Amino acid sequence: MLAGYEWGWDNARALIGIALIYGICWIVSEKRGLFPWKIVLGATAMQFVFALILFWITPVRNVLLQANVVVDGLQDATRAGTGFVFGYVGDNVAATNMIGTDAPPLFFFQILPIIIVVAALSAILWHWKILRWVTNGFAYIFQRTMGLGGATSLAVSANVFMGMTEAPVLIRPYIKGMTRSELLIMMTAGFATIAGSVLVVYGAFLDGKMANPLPQLLAASLIAAPAAVAVALTMIPETTPSSERMQEPDFKYASTMDAFSTGATDGLKIVFNIATMLIAALALLWIVNAGFGMLPNVAGAPLSIERILGWVFAPLMYMIGVPWAEASQSGSLMGVKTVLTEFVAFIQLAEIPVDAMDPRTRMITAHAICGFANFGSMGILIGGLSIIEPARRDDFLSLAWRTLLAGTLATCLSGAVVGALPYQLFAGAGG
Repeated sequence: MLAGYEWGWDNARALIGIALIYGICWIVSEKRGLFPWKIVLGATAMQFVFALILFWITPVRNVLLQANVVVDGLQDATRAGTGFVFGYVGDNVAATNMIGTDAPPLFFFQILPIIIVVAALSAILWHWKILRWVTNGFAYIFQRTMGLGGATSLAVSANVFMGMTEAPVLIRPYIKGMTRSELLIMMTAGFATIAGSVLVVYGAFLDGKMANPLPQLLAASLIAAPAAVAVALTMIPETTPSSERMQEPDFKYASTMDAFSTGATDGLKIVFNIATMLIAALALLWIVNAGFGMLPNVAGAPLSIERILGWVFAPLMYMIGVPWAEASQSGSLMGVKTVLTEFVAFIQLAEIPVDAMDPRTRMITAHAICGFANFGSMGILIGGLSIIEPARRDDFLSLAWRTLLAGTLATCLSGAVVGALPYQLFAGAGG
């Protein structure tokens, strides 16, 4: 397929998986007779083009790989702030003195504050029109290649860099007049991508466990965007002419200081939301597993929610290119991401030793869980959108379960795309 790269049955099966995923979308479609062939084929081609441009073209790949340097810089910058505010707790000195040089960073005081820094930086870059220019560039691509309205294309592209509740704010005045197809596209894009603020944290989690973690997660969010559009339009085909749909709005901060303060405040809200969800989710996981622990062993091992979810999601992960021998382990992470949160799934993925999971399986799994599609996020998204546009609350509620399914399948399509391509492409070999 590509000179110098290995390719086999696992890669070919991922291609079949792409077709099967769209088959699932067609089965649950509201209008099966209007299957959007051009959109699906165009979105799939766009996904592969994005992947090849980002990782096969040497100059582009070299630039993308510098994202790891950005993570290190953001961690150092954040440590300067947390060290001042929290003292020795913020710079890990106390833990290092007690445990040694291998002491893990204190999660709440040293990891989560990165989100505040990135949120503030993103808001400033938007106000300075740097991030706006990048977002509008991708919006133009989606608008021209997939026939999206201006407002919808902006929401999809913004979700690549912003959160699922922040991106709709950019098109607040236009949500009231959106079609159901456009609403599903906007909501699915939010579930199929990851906000840049938490993306940096996930990249830090996988540092040393996966080749080029942050570049791959950035690519995953980008690759999943066209899939979100195609999956949504397969489930609810668009029948309204593009000329009658909402066009592109403009969102502005009053000043650089307004952007800085608003971004930092929003980042703090995200930090507390994540901390709250993690405490509840991990506590619930412990309680459920404690209950399962009272039952007899199954297949020679104690029963757990992770094992059950692994069995449920194993066929899906096998379908997108994971070898069957590791499908249950990969499926367990996909299930945890769906039932709990992707944050828990990334924590568990990072805890798997390097030699306990094949690098290619880890890569596909990381792409597949790189999205907000889970039960907790469903409530957050509907609540946020209902505040932005209360008049469409009934539509948001009616689309909730479709959005969860669509977002999950869109991230799986991202995993299938990288699963169909040779692993060495993403690991940085060859080229």
